[in-house]
Amino acid sequence: MSPRRIDKNQRRREIALASEPLIHKGIRNITVEQVAKNAGIGKGTIYEYFSNKEDIIFEIMNLHIEDYHKEFVKVIQNTKSAKEKLKIFFRFVMDDSEEMREHFKGYQDYLSVVLSDDNKEMKTFNCSCNEFFTSQIKQILDDGIKSGELIPQAADFVEGIICFEKGVVLRKMAQENFDARKVCEDFLNSFFKLLEIKNV
Repeated sequence: MSPRRIDKNQRRREIALASEPLIHKGIRNITVEQVAKNAGIGKGTIYEYFSNKEDIIFEIMNLHIEDYHKEFVKVIQNTKSAKEKLKIFFRFVMDDSEEMREHFKGYQDYLSVVLSDDNKEMKTFNCSCNEFFTSQIKQILDDGIKSGELIPQAADFVEGIICFEKGVVLRKMAQENFDARKVCEDFLNSFFKLLEIKNV
């Protein structure tokens, strides 16, 4: 990779970082003018680094999700039990704090762009996000099995946990008065009732 390409990628990140607060106002409301103003550059300069508005949105969300992944890894490293680690995984849909609601709304807007624009690059990025969480859930369950917390069959539920979480996300987006916290807590209680090794 040439130095010029590295510089361009770094500049894209800098512009996206400066514009990240805009996602809380709604992704579809972001304008190139706002991005240029936040980054302290001219509108024309934006197009030296981004092909269109959707490209800017993708880069902003890329950084946003990247930070979320880092925070997730950091938190679970300091958590011992598999059950508590899985609660952290479900925090995205269970936590109704103002900060998490903003994250959730940003993801909802991002998902609407992905689905409506059929953006191949965004879909590829979503695949990498799914691979990240799949590997994390696998590690959580494997560690739980090795520590004697879970029976070996728990390892078969990696994909099921991922799909369940995605389903809860969609229901929370689409349904009024959907109690995501209760649904996730009931799921975790049932999961561990079936697969946790009981200390007699």
